[in-house]
Amino acid sequence: MSHIQVGVVMGSSSDWDTMQHAVSILQEFSIPHEARVVSAHRMPDDMFAYAEAAEQRGLQAIIAGAGGAAHLPGMIAAKTIVPVLGVPVASRHLQGVDSLHSIVQMPKGVPVATFAIGTAGAANAALFAVAMLARQNPQLAEQLSAWRAKQTQVAREMALPPVV
Repeated sequence: MSHIQVGVVMGSSSDWDTMQHAVSILQEFSIPHEARVVSAHRMPDDMFAYAEAAEQRGLQAIIAGAGGAAHLPGMIAAKTIVPVLGVPVASRHLQGVDSLHSIVQMPKGVPVATFAIGTAGAANAALFAVAMLARQNPQLAEQLSAWRAKQTQVAREMALPPVV
């Protein structure tokens, strides 16, 4: 297997319901990846070690999902120059708006590309990572273009039900 290009990290195993959608896209495009729990609050030393080693390990992007206070994407971005793609995970009480605000409100100088709340955000973060990798990989670019064309065709074939 070739070296891992994309890391998918989340603050808790409960985030997997959302973050598995990122992994599914990476698998569909055969992108070497890893997925693991790296909690910003419960395992900060592990989180810092992961971020600090990311570039040396050859990661091209890190997709970081978190709910609630959602510090994981920003703290990882603070410790690496590898692009961090943040996914707000829906929380029980505030439906992920709290997570969205936590991730998107990064201070100047520590960017995190922030995606939509939930499963669409996880899938789009992975598609964004694929697009980044495709800039240096013509075969992957062709595969992504075909994937997008298929999405267009599916939309064109949609039929509306009759008025009742």
